Parts: sequence; structure tokens; C-alpha cells
Amino acid sequence: MTEVLRRGRASLAFGFFTQGVAFALLVTRIPAVQERYGVSDALLPVFLAAVPILAGVGSVTTERLVRRVRPSLLLRWSQPVVLLALLGVGAGDQVAGLAVALGVFGLSVGMLDASMNMLGVSLQRAYGRSIMLSFHAAYSLGGILGASLAWVGAHGELALWVSYLPVVVVLLPAVLVGSRWYVDGEAEPEGAGESNGVAFRVLLPLCLVMTFAYIGDSTVSNWSAKYVKDVLGGSEQLATVPYNVYMVTTLLGRAVGDLGVRRFGAVAVVRLGALVAACGFAVVAVAPGAWTGMLGFTLLGVGLCVLVPQTFAAAGRLASEGPEGHGPGGSDAAIARLNIFNYVGFLIGSPLVGALGDAWSYRGAMLVPMALVLVTTVYARSFASGADRYGGGHERPRTADVGRGSNGL
Repeated sequence: MTEVLRRGRASLAFGFFTQGVAFALLVTRIPAVQERYGVSDALLPVFLAAVPILAGVGSVTTERLVRRVRPSLLLRWSQPVVLLALLGVGAGDQVAGLAVALGVFGLSVGMLDASMNMLGVSLQRAYGRSIMLSFHAAYSLGGILGASLAWVGAHGELALWVSYLPVVVVLLPAVLVGSRWYVDGEAEPEGAGESNGVAFRVLLPLCLVMTFAYIGDSTVSNWSAKYVKDVLGGSEQLATVPYNVYMVTTLLGRAVGDLGVRRFGAVAVVRLGALVAACGFAVVAVAPGAWTGMLGFTLLGVGLCVLVPQTFAAAGRLASEGPEGHGPGGSDAAIARLNIFNYVGFLIGSPLVGALGDAWSYRGAMLVPMALVLVTTVYARSFASGADRYGGGHERPRTADVGRGSNGL
């Protein structure tokens, strides 16, 4: 069983990595997509907003499907669809084709994100210690690689399909092979699937934390370059650095974050992460120049990186073990519902900062995500049981929580 867990963890980490590559390749080449299809500036926000909205639909659909289909199967077949949809975005030449490709991408990404985190939470439960941050570290590593490949494609003026095709050719068969070792949680008793709901009031604090974290993340991804160039007076070349710094520090923070959770507990790690992120936004807001602003974006990567993985872990724990828990099926349903709020935060964050920046000032706009992230400290107690359960690694792995790999192991 230990070997099954190890293989399941490695294969799932590769799935997270692949998703990071695919998503980065899409979002970092949006200008090239716009140019290829002749999408107007007025129409582009509609296309961009459609992806997270459809991803939310995909996540809701996943909640219903996992009552009858193992999450490993949903992940196994949604990931190739994401890669093929990415290739479709690069290979088409008609706006209608772009709309279809982005629609498929959005729906499959929602299903992928939800099922991926379901498996991560069930594996963490089986291991008996915090490992969720390591999966999200793999996602961050994939994002850095994807952004780097996108830069190579843009620098070489390669057609989108030329940039995307080698990635899909390499990753698609790799994830199909790796998916043979995905490990599902304990099978649900027959007939329990219809009653495994979790009260929304139980999940509400975690939904808010997820939303605030993604408002912060989307602020960095959408506005860091403009902020450094237009507000802090940095060069165009320097304006490309903050997001890369943010991604690297996110990777490093997640790589060591599980050790922090095991040693100090999830409550302390989440609270510290929120405080560091708030300090990062404060530094960005008052920075006299670009290099001081860079320090702020570095702090943001260190602080925000722990919030999302720990929120998924807490949702799974509350659903399966809390006073209103409903076992593994309840955990899957809770994660699917919580996953919707990462898209809510993404949809709110960028327009919110842009509107405040235009109406007030971009320095002042940075104080809003700072305040929202600080609110996370109020909800840190929602992570308390996770700290007790995984802190210090005192509990033996619960192999009974593991059902079987997707290949029957």
C-alpha cells in the first residue's frame, strides 16, 4: 500500500505540473491570441471572463459526477481535453473556433481543478501529514516552465500552434500513462452519494478565504507589470520581472510549506501567510520606486502561496471529519463547491483593481486586496482541526482511507 501511495502522489504531482504548464501557456499569450483572431479590445474581456465562468460550471458538474464516477477517472480524461483545447486555441483562425476552444478549455479546467484537489486531499488524509502544498508547488513549477516557453515563442515570433504543439505532443501521452497510478479515496457506501452535502455555512469562511486569495493573486498577475511601469516608473523590461519573482517565491514557499504545517500547524501557517501577504501589498502601495515594489511582490508570493492549498485541505477535513461531515464523498463535494470560489476571486480581482485605479489611484487600489487578505486572519481558526491532525506528524497514515488506484491497484 505504501508503494501505491507513493506512485499516486508522484503521478498526481505530475498532473498538477501539467496543468500549470497549460494554463501559463494560455494566459501569457493572450495578446498573440487576440492578434491571431482579430479580437477587438471590447470583445476580449468577454472571452477572458467566459473561461472562469465555464470553469465554475465544470466544477459544479464535477460535484454531481463524483457521486457515480471516481475522481481519478474524471481527472484522467479531463486533462487530455485541456491540452487538446489549448492546441485548438493555437491552431484555429476563426473567432467562432476560438470561442469553442476556450469554452471547452474552461469547462474541462473546472473539472480538472476540482478532481485534482479531491485526489490531493484524499492522499493527504491517507498519508496522515500535510502534503497538499507540494502538489501546488508542482503547479507553480509548471507555471514557470509554461511562461518561459511562452516567452521563447513570443521572442522567436512563432505561430501559436508551433509553440503549443510540442508541449501537447510530450505532455498528453505522459499524463495518460501517469494517470494509471492515480489513487482514489475510500469508496463511498452505495446510496450515500445523494446525501453527502455539506452545509454552506460550514464552508463559508473557507469560501471567503479562497476568494480573497485569488483576488490577491489576480491583482499580481494582471496589474503588476502596469503598476511597476506606470506608477513606480520602471522600464518596460523591468515591468516583466514582478510576476516572475512572484511565481518563483510562490514555488519556493510551497516547496517548504508542508514542513511548516507539520511543525507549527495549519492555523499558524495560514495566519502568517496572510500577514506577510498584507505586508506585501502595503509595501507595493507605498513603494517610492520599482525596486522597493519588487520587494512587495516578493512578499506577496511568500504569503499568498500557502492559502489556497491549505483551504482545500481544510474543506476536505471539515466535510469528512467535522461534526457535520459525511465521509469521503462529502469531502469531494465540499472541494468541488470550494473550487468555484477561486474563479469568483479571479473574476472580481482584476476588474476591481482596475476600476479603483481609474477612479481613485492604483496605489490606493492595492490597499483593497491588502484589507481582504487581512480578513483571512479572522477565519484562521477554520483551519484549526487540520493543524491538530497534521501538526507534528504524530498520526500514522490512514491507509484505510485509500480505495484503489485508477488501474485497480
